[in-house]
Amino acid sequence: MILHLRARRVPLALAASVGAAALIWALWLIFSDNRDSAALIVVLTIALMVSALSPTLAGPDEDLERAAALRWPRQRALHLLAAVAVVVVVLLATLLTGARFGPATLVLGTTAGLVGLTAACATVVGAARSWFLPLGWTVVAALFPQSSGTWGVLATWQSQPHTNGLAATVAAVLAVGGLATYAFFGAARSATADQ
Repeated sequence: MILHLRARRVPLALAASVGAAALIWALWLIFSDNRDSAALIVVLTIALMVSALSPTLAGPDEDLERAAALRWPRQRALHLLAAVAVVVVVLLATLLTGARFGPATLVLGTTAGLVGLTAACATVVGAARSWFLPLGWTVVAALFPQSSGTWGVLATWQSQPHTNGLAATVAAVLAVGGLATYAFFGAARSATADQ
């Protein structure tokens, strides 16, 4: 199992993800007078952490992995749940510190939605490019939040208050849809030079 995790670059992705969160946490702690971080910072931190974890959604040789005697749908689902757990645990641990990244419902909902979206993108375009849409969409939604109209809320679900039911529904649909799609199909195969 350790070899499998190393082949998927999990140690490096974990270091990058947790390191990015630690850097943003330290900057908020040093430069902000407010103990609670802004929701915008929380959402962008989640997007950055998920982007750092996205390369782990595929190994260097998907055909070799598919030939392994593993229950891949279960393994892939557990992989996504572990990614959600990493992001949530790291950010919720900050609630005990001088710079808090919360509330918990914002962290959990946004993380689940962005991991699901990243997994769905990995199924279509491969793990290497799966972070483009979630990160780009989140940055645009954070910079131009829309609070009026159903379509505006749907398009910018990441930047909505954590109490918004429609935004929570979008996050849940993305989480479940991405989990089901990735667990069943896995990451798209990358093109190799000999094809």
